[in-house]
Amino acid sequence: MRFGRKSSTTPDPADPAGPEETAQVQATTRTGPFDADEVPDDGVARVDLGSMLVAPVPGSELRLQVDERTQQVQSVLLAGAEGAVELRAFAAPRNGDLWSEIRPQLAADMARRGGTATEREGRFGPELVCQLTVKTPDGRTGQQPSRIVGINGSRWLLRATFLGKPAVDEEMAASWEDALTKVAVRRGDHAMPVGDPLPVTLPEEARRVGSDTPGQTPDQDSDRES
Repeated sequence: MRFGRKSSTTPDPADPAGPEETAQVQATTRTGPFDADEVPDDGVARVDLGSMLVAPVPGSELRLQVDERTQQVQSVLLAGAEGAVELRAFAAPRNGDLWSEIRPQLAADMARRGGTATEREGRFGPELVCQLTVKTPDGRTGQQPSRIVGINGSRWLLRATFLGKPAVDEEMAASWEDALTKVAVRRGDHAMPVGDPLPVTLPEEARRVGSDTPGQTPDQDSDRES
């Protein structure tokens, strides 16, 4: 995903700021998700998790979803009191549209599990609004809403699944969507099959980030259904 800059340094007569000031404003007002090589100097502190650089959200916890069978990290979760967003990054073709290819697969999988998936246009383009009947811990059945967003990048796809109120409440969703715009994806130069998940890691320095501030330390958590 690339973001254009002015190709000329000639001052714009209608712009009272000079070319350097204009470029600086453009760099700090661009919106993501970003490629890791093109993150603007926006002052945002992001936790380096290998394939993703994620900015913790005040009032939420940054967790890693681990597959108990393989002990491999599957996704990153920003979880708050009333909802969450799950982040996964995948290898994608350089100039392709992997999100358009996998949306029908996700919808079919939701139907196979007894749920529904409705496509609509959202802030980031086409997205899926889903409902799935699940069993609650007390043995009852209930509806689990979710909203799946996909962003095609430079040889990567970032998939975000909004859970709980951020999936159904547009006003509440805005702050969670803003958090998504601060994510950066590091694809790497190595060859990978299209659709393979990009590896998520927890380096030592990430463990120490915000260790004195609640909600900013990545915690490992077991895998859960989204």
